[in-house]
Amino acid sequence: MTRWESLDHTIISEEEHSPQVMGVINVTPDSFSDGGRFPSPSQAADHARILAEQGAGLLDVGGESTRPGSDAVSLEVEIRRVIPTIEAIASTVNLPISVDTTKPEVARLALRAGASIINDIQGLSDPAMIRLAAETGAAVVVMHMAGTPKSMQVDPHYSDVVREVYDTLARRVDAAEEAGIPRSRIAIDPGIGFGKMFDHNLALLRNLDRFASLNCIILIGTSRKGFLGSITGKPVDQRAIASVVSSLAAAVRGASVLRVHDVGPMVDALKVWAAIQGWNPTRK
Repeated sequence: MTRWESLDHTIISEEEHSPQVMGVINVTPDSFSDGGRFPSPSQAADHARILAEQGAGLLDVGGESTRPGSDAVSLEVEIRRVIPTIEAIASTVNLPISVDTTKPEVARLALRAGASIINDIQGLSDPAMIRLAAETGAAVVVMHMAGTPKSMQVDPHYSDVVREVYDTLARRVDAAEEAGIPRSRIAIDPGIGFGKMFDHNLALLRNLDRFASLNCIILIGTSRKGFLGSITGKPVDQRAIASVVSSLAAAVRGASVLRVHDVGPMVDALKVWAAIQGWNPTRK
């Protein structure tokens, strides 16, 4: 596996060994970290410009909070939040845009608006989502989640969290490939914090290199999450350092895309690590 392609964008190539940073833009009133910060498409686009200047390699836009205990939003609400935002961002910055959604209808409109990646926390479990990605040539992120955002943190249990998450992702990747999505367009995400308790999250991060045998790009999202608060005792808005360290640890273990809120510090950390490792990171 040498690259993750999104339409005409090459995200990772053999020549770029430093991971790419995916900047998070949530256009929701209730996301756990940045809910309510970007209530209009123009404000989201302004933030996208800042993230691009800080060195983001791609952007992830979401219109439905997936924090633990959150309720789903209607199709109409999600479309109203997401589509104008993606249109505004696409006209502002020249970066690949990912739409964070579980709804095929939202994903289809987002691809028309300028997105080229579908980030599905349900792991493409909806056949309509798989068909959409296959038909359009979109890149995908196949994530593992136990339950739904509403229920996922209610006593999740695993006999072997690494093996069970791996096996689930393997089945979903096989299904996507059988539907016509090549592995070169599939990224996998073990879903840190999505139906996992503290020890589950640490076990997945410690053993992230085991997921390389799935021959897909590995995406990781630890940014500002609750297990970091458990470790540091810091509230959400004071977890930037913990987020950078955990993401860097994931990169060392094979993650090629790091989904973060704090793009600038993450890019700086990767530059330093790349220099030490002898990587050839993209210069911004």
